[in-house]
Amino acid sequence: MSLSPQELSAATRAIEEHQRILVVCHANVDPDALSGALSCFELFRSLGKDVTVVCPDSPPESLQFLPGFERLSEGLADSQNFIITVNLDEGVEVDKLRYTVEDHRVNIIVVPKNGRIRPQQISLGEGEQRYDLVIVVDTADLPLLGSLYLEHVDLFAEVPVLNIDHHISNTRYGQLQLIDTTSASVTEVLYHWFTHVPSWREKITGDLATLLLTGLITDTRSFQNPNTTPRSLEVAAELLDLGARQQEIIQHIYKTKPLTTLKIWGRALNRIQVDDRSKIAWSAVSREDLAEMGAQSKEVSGILDELISTIPDADVHVIFVEMEDGEIKASMRSSPAIDANVLAAQLFKGGGHPRASGFRIPKSANFQLAVIEAVSKIREGMARQQKEVDRLPASGRAQPVQPVAVQPPAIGKNESSEQPKKTASSFDIVEELSGKKRQKRRPGAKPETEENDVK
Repeated sequence: MSLSPQELSAATRAIEEHQRILVVCHANVDPDALSGALSCFELFRSLGKDVTVVCPDSPPESLQFLPGFERLSEGLADSQNFIITVNLDEGVEVDKLRYTVEDHRVNIIVVPKNGRIRPQQISLGEGEQRYDLVIVVDTADLPLLGSLYLEHVDLFAEVPVLNIDHHISNTRYGQLQLIDTTSASVTEVLYHWFTHVPSWREKITGDLATLLLTGLITDTRSFQNPNTTPRSLEVAAELLDLGARQQEIIQHIYKTKPLTTLKIWGRALNRIQVDDRSKIAWSAVSREDLAEMGAQSKEVSGILDELISTIPDADVHVIFVEMEDGEIKASMRSSPAIDANVLAAQLFKGGGHPRASGFRIPKSANFQLAVIEAVSKIREGMARQQKEVDRLPASGRAQPVQPVAVQPPAIGKNESSEQPKKTASSFDIVEELSGKKRQKRRPGAKPETEENDVK
């Protein structure tokens, strides 16, 4: 669904009519979300607006090259003041004003110079909101903002929200929306909006073009993903004409990896499991792995697109990461045979795109067992999808999305529809592991809590 002129005009009026703008993006931020938020900051600040940009958690160090990175805040200051007003009668003047705090009470002491102040002269009220417009980028639903939303629910309820996104799973929250599910990235959505207004287009600098191109390159994986469209390539070319620094982006995103990242990637590669029958490939990284390698959970995500998703003869590729707080984050990629967005939404209340989605699993006493159970659910969901497709007449079946060819041609995995030949050593690893767990546990015994490598 492309943006309508009415939506673009309404969003533009919102910027023109508001002065104190808050820009936020989702927790566990990715390059597209961060680039989109900083793009809004750069443009609206050039329009004379008072702009605050907040990222709910610490972004990866690899993104420090992004223009405006140093302007990021991790949290919100108090967004509202409480005002106590003393209505002075004619002739009454204030001599002193002081306050004390005791027994969880604030005592405000007003000493009149002359005259007298009575209780009926006191009125209470709320001050003006710190922000008069909130812009949320690349976020399918407000709870994905994490603690930023949970701790400031009133702000999002009282201040107008402009929802800018490209995910098909977006819940269409907010008073205004710029949601284009045909765009490859949120920065592509922003590009079409920014260039829709002639006076805004003139303010696209090399820095702003670099931010917009960063989101487009990373969310298409250098134009290799099926979400790449001819329009995406045209936007990229236009951004280069506007001064986007493509080689700077490539150097920092793809050619710079801290040693800790390489170590944790090695652990994830060593843990790869493939279920030949169900055509699932996955790996898992625990908190213990992260601690051992001195890595952070955010360093794991890139391995899915760059390595794990290249495993042939698999329709679904997943990476599971146990976050620092114990919650399990999973990222999923799929072939045209499976809708990853539907799987994530139906099984785990997640979402994303048909070929790329994500979801979360509550913390578990046994991380490896939680992963096995999640893989089992995915396998069942894939089977249901296939049955639904098989019931459709041939003319009603969705055709696989063909990726756009670029020069040099992208190297992708073989999406053969043939079933892989089963070797003598092939077996159902999920059933095998689940069976072992059941055999080891005595009736009434508590589940084991130690973690074992999935074999």
